[in-house]
Amino acid sequence: MPVDLNGYWKMISNENFEDYLKGLDVNVAIRKIATLLKPDKDITHDGDHIIIRTLSTFKNYNMDFHVGKEFEEDLSGIDDTKCLTTISWEGDKLVCVQKGKIPGRGWTHWVEGDELHLEMRANGAVCHQIFKKT
Repeated sequence: MPVDLNGYWKMISNENFEDYLKGLDVNVAIRKIATLLKPDKDITHDGDHIIIRTLSTFKNYNMDFHVGKEFEEDLSGIDDTKCLTTISWEGDKLVCVQKGKIPGRGWTHWVEGDELHLEMRANGAVCHQIFKKT
């Protein structure tokens, strides 16, 4: 059964983020700025409809989707690409597969206690972020 992701989550840990950004082929200037940020996650979860808002002082990103339905995701401002994205539940983990020019791209969200974990993958690089519910 899917977990409840609703809530506001503050970042407490960000491991291997720069390597992940290199895997996305993000330019060095943007990488340097991005690695200084500690974005928050504001998640609204209502059945199969989920909105994940990633909020920072530099750039905000909104992802509005229905679980199990493929959609075209516009990643302008991140790595300026588009991909076909499908997000599904695998047990209590929310798993995203992004098909496009970057091989092995996607992410997984899961909850442990009052912490939201996010593993992001791109081109062999893996980043692990942890957020604490506020």
